[in-house]
Amino acid sequence: MTARRAGNPPTSCVRVPPALMRLGMRQLGRRVLNPGLPWEVQRRRFDRLMRASPLPRGTTVTEKVVNGVRTEVVTAGGPRPARTVVHFHGGGYCVGSAAMARTWAAHLSARAACRVVLPEYRLAPAHAHPAALDGARAVMKALLSDLSPTSIVVSGDSAGAGLALSLVLAWRDGDQQLPAGCILLSPWLDLGRDLRAVPDLVRRDVLLSPGWLEACATAYAHPSNWADPSVSPLLASHTGLPPLLIQAGTDDLLAPDAERLAASASTAGVDVTFTRWPRMWHDFALQPGLLAAADSALSQAHWFVATVTNP
Repeated sequence: MTARRAGNPPTSCVRVPPALMRLGMRQLGRRVLNPGLPWEVQRRRFDRLMRASPLPRGTTVTEKVVNGVRTEVVTAGGPRPARTVVHFHGGGYCVGSAAMARTWAAHLSARAACRVVLPEYRLAPAHAHPAALDGARAVMKALLSDLSPTSIVVSGDSAGAGLALSLVLAWRDGDQQLPAGCILLSPWLDLGRDLRAVPDLVRRDVLLSPGWLEACATAYAHPSNWADPSVSPLLASHTGLPPLLIQAGTDDLLAPDAERLAASASTAGVDVTFTRWPRMWHDFALQPGLLAAADSALSQAHWFVATVTNP
C-alpha cells in the first residue's frame, strides 16, 4: 500500500473559460481518442494528460490492491469512515485509468466527507467483457465484507458509468442488498446505438467521435453481444434500482443514452435526478475547480451522496 499527499493549489484556483476548454477537449479528441492510433499509444497520451490535473491541497491518494484489483483511494478533508463512493473511470473500456477521475474524486471527498475508491479494472481488447465487470464485482465483494451497502454509492463516468450500472443490475438480479445510490456521469449505456443518427450532435461533440466509440465497442464485446444487458445496461429492465443521479451535457454524443435511461427508470418507479448542462461536452463534470458547470455538477453529486447515505 502506497500513500501520497497532493501539494497542488487549493480548490479556489482560477477557472478556465469554457471556450478555451472546448478547444482543449477538441485537441484531446483528435490527438488521443483517435481510432487510427494503437490502443497503447492512446493510453500513454491520455494518462500523461490526466496525471497533470490539479488536486486540492491536502488530498491523499493511497494505492491498494483490493481482492486482486489495483485501486486508488482518494481522501480530502475528514471523510466519514463508513461513507464510500466507488467510481469506475471512463475511456471506452479500452483506455483511461484512475488518474482520469482523481480530481473529481478529491473534490467530492472534500465536499461530501467521503472516501472515493477508484478501481483500475482490466482494459479491452486484451481483456474483453466480462473482465471489467468481474473486476468490479471483486472490488465490491471486498468492500462489502466491512461495509453496509447502505453506506456505499456506486459511480462511474462514460464507459465506467455503464460498468457501474451493469454492476448494480447484477446485484439486483442476484437478490443482493443494493447500494445507497448510483451516480452516472455522461453514461455510455448502449453499445449498439447508431451514433450517426443525429448528425448535428456528432458535429457539436468536441471530444468523442462515432468511429472511436465503434472501435471501443468492438474491442470490448463482439457485436452479437451488444444487446446483452450486462454489456448495454440501457436495454435491461430498470425496476427496483436504487436512487440514480444522471448528469450529461447537451453537446455530448452520448447524451441520448442518459435521456433514455432517465425516462426508463422514472417510468419503472425509480427515484431519478437527471440534469443536462447546456453547451457542455462529454465528461465535463470531471473538471471541477476549472469549469463553473463542473462545480455545479459536483455540488449536485455532493447533495446526492449526503442524501442517500443519510436517509
